[in-house]
Amino acid sequence: MLLSLRIENFALIDHLDLELGLGLNVFTGETGAGKSIILDAIDTVLGGKVDRRMIRTGAKRAILEATFEVEAAISNWLAEQEIDLVDGTLAVCSREITLSSGKVRSRSRLNGILISRKLLDEVRDRFVEITAQGQTLQLSQPGLQRDWLDLYGGADLLAAKQTVAAAYSKTKQAQNALENRRQFEQQRLQRLDLLQYQIQELDAANLTDADELEQLKQEQQRLGHVVELQHQSYQINQLLYENDERKAASDLLSQAENILTDMVEYDTQLQPILAMVEDALAQVIEAGRQISSYGEQLESDPERLQEVQDRIQQLKQICRKYGQTLAEVIAYYEKIQAELKDLQTGEQSLEALEKAYQEATQKLIFVCQSLTQLRQKTASKLETHLVKELKPLAMEKVEFKVEIHPIEPTINGADLVEFCFSPNPGEPLQPLGAIASGGEMSRFLLALKACFSQVAGSGTMVFDEIDVGVSGRVAQAIAQKLHQLGQGHQVLCVTHQPIVAAMGDRHFHVEKKVIGDPVSNDGSEERTVVRVSQLNNNQRREELAQLASGRSATEAIAFAESLLTEADYLRQFYTNY
Repeated sequence: MLLSLRIENFALIDHLDLELGLGLNVFTGETGAGKSIILDAIDTVLGGKVDRRMIRTGAKRAILEATFEVEAAISNWLAEQEIDLVDGTLAVCSREITLSSGKVRSRSRLNGILISRKLLDEVRDRFVEITAQGQTLQLSQPGLQRDWLDLYGGADLLAAKQTVAAAYSKTKQAQNALENRRQFEQQRLQRLDLLQYQIQELDAANLTDADELEQLKQEQQRLGHVVELQHQSYQINQLLYENDERKAASDLLSQAENILTDMVEYDTQLQPILAMVEDALAQVIEAGRQISSYGEQLESDPERLQEVQDRIQQLKQICRKYGQTLAEVIAYYEKIQAELKDLQTGEQSLEALEKAYQEATQKLIFVCQSLTQLRQKTASKLETHLVKELKPLAMEKVEFKVEIHPIEPTINGADLVEFCFSPNPGEPLQPLGAIASGGEMSRFLLALKACFSQVAGSGTMVFDEIDVGVSGRVAQAIAQKLHQLGQGHQVLCVTHQPIVAAMGDRHFHVEKKVIGDPVSNDGSEERTVVRVSQLNNNQRREELAQLASGRSATEAIAFAESLLTEADYLRQFYTNY
């Protein structure tokens, strides 16, 4: 229950402290007086959207604070969130809205502790239920009708709905895995084809030595210049070892050796030089023999030269496709061999994923069927209950049915829920939004809230002009229903109907006033503010007279007194009933 509401610098309200109580709390005032600002403040402090217009002109900060007296269930929930109650029973929800550098920011606290938006949404769901004028237009939406049916079904139905949501999520995951695998399968097969072709080509190339290309290039040079190499080999041999026309290097070294041998006999210090000449002579003779043998072995081999050239061309072509060097090509060859093996044996089979998807789908269908059965039972109860609540609202002959049509499974089940309605005898049942008038929609919504309040505990219920567009006997019926809702609950209601206002357990008057701006030095500047005051019996009589006729005439006062007298009688009647 909302005990108090404190507002500072919010819209047209400079400062307001409002004390509320159990039962029906009504708010009246002229059109545009600011009644909805009170409800906007309740909505905002519990997480509603904020914008810069909510901060009073000239101010930089707005503060909203709502104090609730909580029941055991909410107290236990707050304990789970590690939030202690104030004085053992109170929860104080506050929100600070600031304007800085043209940007609006807000911070929310619960009993002084900063809380997240997600937690604030949970607080709102537990503390307050706000029904605005435009919500009657949403009654025709099948999604909202389904949610209300589920809410009426209580814990068992909501638990079944969560089971469906979990099964649906698992089914979508299995479906996504299967679709991804199918898409991957196409890519895998394409990749397999490419790898198999490349491996086949590299296998045919018989790559074993990373230096093969360089070796072949050297062999190509040798085979391509056999004649030149033979001639040059003969020349070297002539210079080093065998020369008929002039002395060769070996002949000159032999002469030097003989002279040094004679010199050593006289001076042994020349022995190292002699040894070097001897070594040089031996190396020159050996080099001559080897170059001679090399030249004799050289022979023209056009076939081998063609083989080498063909192999070089093949390896260069391979390098252009798979790597800059033969070493890189061999490394790539080893890599794609490993990849091919993984693609052939390393992935979960498509059949296993298809089986998992089928099993998840069957489970989803099963839990959806269970949810449908619960909804059908709940629909039957709601039909009976809602008609019972509608009859006192001047709808004695009303017919109501919850149609449940099968659809493809979704996260909310496999049901399309549609409220069908016939307000007049002899008229067929049709979708609620297609035939119900504004007044009928208001009464339907009110009856629906009455059904919810009886099957589950409800926090503060807020109605913003739920009685708009009705009058006379219908207005009286709505007034009585709002009062009944207030028995054991707290109801806040903005109304223009004197009949509804008369049934209030507390009556608040909302008005705009123009006052001198305290910020100005001489008070000459004027500001508009909203003021709220709780009315006593005499003030209520005057207010009801104004609502009824727009002036405090004798007849209007008498009518107001009669409304208050009848309201007292009805309150006593329902209290004792």
